Amino acid sequence: MTNSVLLAVGTRKGLWIGRSHDDGSWAYTGPHHPMTGVYSVAIDTRGSAPRVLAGVVHEHFGPIVVSSDDLGATWREPDLGRVGFPADAGASVERVWQLVPGARSEPDVLYAGVEPSALFRSADGGRSFELVRALWDHPHRPNWGAGFGGQAIHTVLPHPTDPRRIIVAMSTGGVYVTEDGGASWNPSNTGIHVTFSPNEYPEYGQCVHKVARHPDRPDRLFLQNHHGVYRSDDAGATWESIADGLPADFGFTIVVHPRRPDTVYVVPLTADSLRFPVDGRCRVYRSDDAGKSWTALADGLPDDFWTAVMRDAMCTDDAEDTSLYFGSRSGEIYRGRHDGDHWERIAQHLPDVLSLRAAVI
Repeated sequence: MTNSVLLAVGTRKGLWIGRSHDDGSWAYTGPHHPMTGVYSVAIDTRGSAPRVLAGVVHEHFGPIVVSSDDLGATWREPDLGRVGFPADAGASVERVWQLVPGARSEPDVLYAGVEPSALFRSADGGRSFELVRALWDHPHRPNWGAGFGGQAIHTVLPHPTDPRRIIVAMSTGGVYVTEDGGASWNPSNTGIHVTFSPNEYPEYGQCVHKVARHPDRPDRLFLQNHHGVYRSDDAGATWESIADGLPADFGFTIVVHPRRPDTVYVVPLTADSLRFPVDGRCRVYRSDDAGKSWTALADGLPDDFWTAVMRDAMCTDDAEDTSLYFGSRSGEIYRGRHDGDHWERIAQHLPDVLSLRAAVI
């Protein structure tokens, strides 16, 4: 039997867990945590068994992080308020927008990006979290605004080999970087254009939608802005537009190929006022030359698709023959085999898909 792919699917009404079979079919369990909004999922493969984590918003108990070490058969739920601000912060967590395992050298470290824009760190595998105080106390924070979906840290990118270096991104506020383990943070937005401000290239305040980092070349980053698609080759110190060749520069998600540093994927939407694919044609665009040119991937994708893909609803697996996955706001999941050349629908009629992660197990 070949290895199977584990797929964690966060939706507006619960979590589904899928596994692939040798014949290409999929089996799903769920809904786990029904009628909760699951805005973030993670699959932590650093231990002896894959751990599925989810940031859920319970109507009564609020936002919590749950985890399972047996593919959803049982769940560990925290004491209430586990991801919460200290009393003197004067804030409460609305949602957990991002869950990211730390570097392999720190097997028990887990990061959570939340709304309002703050970063939490767990040193015990997600059992408890501590506020990264220097970012919360940053002098820029009073000027960070809320995007249409709220004010949140939705991207957390730990460096794969140097735990002191972490990149976060938020809407609105932009990209911030630490090189000393979170003791200090600096904005890192040079070159990112702002269309809604008189100052078109501010130090901070950009409405970043998502940032991706290549694991083998960690100084290479790709960014999808509110309007604009960018690349950085110097760990975010400067950004260069790579939107030429795309039918639109608006979108939410951006994903890198796990082994090819020059390969990146986006799903363009018409505009911020028209949040569906151009002409209603579902297309994933791939660049194999770091954004110099783009190819529309269409084989198996529909031409009558008036929905959208959210910032964390697209991912890759880590198989030798890499597949891509995306979920739509209309509850469909598509798998793109052979680096996205050929697509097939592997789930439908789910609630609005908010977050998606895949791993070979």
